[in-house]
Amino acid sequence: MIDDAERKMQFLFALRSKGVTDPRTLGAMEKVDRGAFVRGHFADRAYDDMPLPISCGQTISQPSVVGLMTQALNVQPRDKVLEVGTGSGYQAAVLSHLARRVYTVDRHRTLVREAEKRLAAQDIHNVTVVSGDGCFGLPDQAPFDRIIVTAAAEDPPGPLLAQLKTGGIMVLPVGQSDAVQSLIKVTRDEDGLNYHELLPVRFVPLVEGTATD
Repeated sequence: MIDDAERKMQFLFALRSKGVTDPRTLGAMEKVDRGAFVRGHFADRAYDDMPLPISCGQTISQPSVVGLMTQALNVQPRDKVLEVGTGSGYQAAVLSHLARRVYTVDRHRTLVREAEKRLAAQDIHNVTVVSGDGCFGLPDQAPFDRIIVTAAAEDPPGPLLAQLKTGGIMVLPVGQSDAVQSLIKVTRDEDGLNYHELLPVRFVPLVEGTATD
């Protein structure tokens, strides 16, 4: 049976082997125990590089994808970040170690409540979890230096693009089905928006509105 130190070493090695090489991203992911965000039947798979089911029919993304998205986002210490799709709270926890402030929104109130408890238990206090329709972002807190979306839309939602600062970066999956999706990086400069395709991915769909659970 492997101990925690060896398990963490294997976890970081797996991230590096998938292309997560940025030291700050690796450092943030080393600080966050993914096991604290996975419960029930799948707890023993928390350190495997695979997505896992969570409440409300959603998933916690595989660590390498979290790492690659975080790396592409290139969060700076003074940044204000918006995450759309809180899920378990794991991605927000990773971002909390890189940014000044993280706002994360989810349409499922159950997930919001659970994520708040997990983040508090991890002694993370620079993340605000909001229940609402992430498709429209958080206009009251805009603009954001960085925006990350952890559910796939056919196109980057206009309201989110409008909330991205000049010089800002948004990372999100786009695709017309759950079988054909690409992770893209959008940067806003003085002349407008630039799009860069990163890698094929598979995420749950981005759904408008709020859920009843």
